[in-house]
Amino acid sequence: MKRQTFNKAYIHIYTGNGKGKTTAALGLAVRAAGYGLKTYIGQFMKGRHYGELTSLRDHPCITIEQYGDVECVHREEITQKHVDQAQQGLKRAREIMLSNQYDIIILDEINVAVWFDLISTRQVLDLLDRRPKHVEIVMTGRRAPKALVEIADVVSEIKEIKHYYQQGIVARTGIEC
Repeated sequence: MKRQTFNKAYIHIYTGNGKGKTTAALGLAVRAAGYGLKTYIGQFMKGRHYGELTSLRDHPCITIEQYGDVECVHREEITQKHVDQAQQGLKRAREIMLSNQYDIIILDEINVAVWFDLISTRQVLDLLDRRPKHVEIVMTGRRAPKALVEIADVVSEIKEIKHYYQQGIVARTGIEC
């Protein structure tokens, strides 16, 4: 299949407290792959195994890399190691974006990385300022910074109505991880 390209690409944000932000971004990547579009997914704040790593590992159109700890990190537990991981992820995302090898760049959980002060809103804005006009950007995570929301072309807020986490049920393999 001939690879499609965009004349003009857009900036998307999937944010909010509900479940499904990463899933929405992955769905976009899978849909795009059906048309030969190449997607790079940089997962900030994630270093453990998730099902998408296995299912997409050998996909010819989708590349996933992680920039985070194996353990879940809370905002009050941030160390220099966590800052370094996020900064490395941002640097890698910039290299990938400018490589002309990918049509879509997904910055998974980047909003949370900003909220945790691992990277700054200014750094993300600088990345977006350097974006080639044909590269689509998708940013996920709770608490999207207002400055990013303002420049985005598409913003979807995923609202939690009800979730079994509230009943003490932990993340289930194949559903949440």
